[in-house]
Order: sequence, then C-alpha cells, then structure tokens
Amino acid sequence: MLSESGDVQVRAGVEADLPALTELYNHYIRETSVTFDTEPFTPERRRPWLLSHPKDGPHRLLVARAAGPSHGEAGPLLGYATSSAFRPKAAYAPSVEVTVYCAPHAAGRGIGTLLYQALFEALATEDVHRAFAGIAQPNEASHRLHTRFGFRPIGTYTEVGRKFGRYWDVTWYQKDLDGDGRGGGEDGGRG
Repeated sequence: MLSESGDVQVRAGVEADLPALTELYNHYIRETSVTFDTEPFTPERRRPWLLSHPKDGPHRLLVARAAGPSHGEAGPLLGYATSSAFRPKAAYAPSVEVTVYCAPHAAGRGIGTLLYQALFEALATEDVHRAFAGIAQPNEASHRLHTRFGFRPIGTYTEVGRKFGRYWDVTWYQKDLDGDGRGGGEDGGRG
C-alpha cells in the first residue's frame, strides 16, 4: 500500500525503516512522557517489534516519509502509526491498540492524520471490532487527533506510570470500528 499526499508517502514499514523508526521512538523515550519506556532501544532490540507488524492483517505498521529527490526514493521519516494486539488472550483478537508518533520537525503538518487515515482504511478490511489508544496526560494534541477519528475517552488510570521523577495518568480512548465512522478528520492532526 502506498499513498501520496503532496510530498509525503505512506506505506507499510520495512526493515530498511528500522534505524529511523528506532531513532524517532528513542526521542519520545528520552524527552517525553508519551511512552512509558525509559531506556532507549538499539535497532536490533527493536526488530521484534517491527516483525510483529506484517504488511497485512490487523497488526500493521505504516510509515510516513517525505518523498525523496528521485521517484521511488524515500526521504526522511515523518512519523509512523501502528495497530497492535490489545491483549494476548485469544478472545481479545478483534480489538487492537493503536498509536501514532510524529517526528518533532513534522509536528503540525497533518502527518498524524494522514497515517491514521491510511491505518483505519487498512483495518476496514480486517476482522477488527474496537480500537483502543492509551494517552499519557496531559496531551491535548493527541486528544484532538483521536477525537477527530471518532475515539471517545472511556476512563483514566491515575498515576499508573512513573517517569522523570513523577507519576502520570493515562486516559484510554475507544473507537468502534463496526459500520461507518472509520474515517478521520481533514485538518492536520497531532502530526
């Protein structure tokens, strides 16, 4: 799958993306509370995560890259979105946990919206009933993006994670994937 919007290509993540994906995620580990990982990864340690997201099926990894200077060439990584197993037990199979990360230099450019549009379009062909997103608080940009895509807050775990010497709350959001409502907003996003 390849989608283009201006100078941005959205496609399935591949092995060649792993160093840039790791670098982007490590930024969020080191600098923010949006992930509760506390130690940066090497690409080798991050490889099992990459391999857990095949090109098809309900567990996907989509990357957004700037278009390269020549046709077909990939430019810098702008962000990525995933749908992953919600919980390991078999009865949870029709539920996924989704997330989106945008490169700091790509903030405010609609990359998050572009990624989620492609992700939910791909999930429309899968046996997926619900999507969930856990958002460390506060995170107004992520709240706006998820709300635009039809997510609604369903509860908050208070002081559930400790990072940077303090406790953080996580609000859980749910999106119903049956029927319509799989699309998203038009006006940029977290990205």
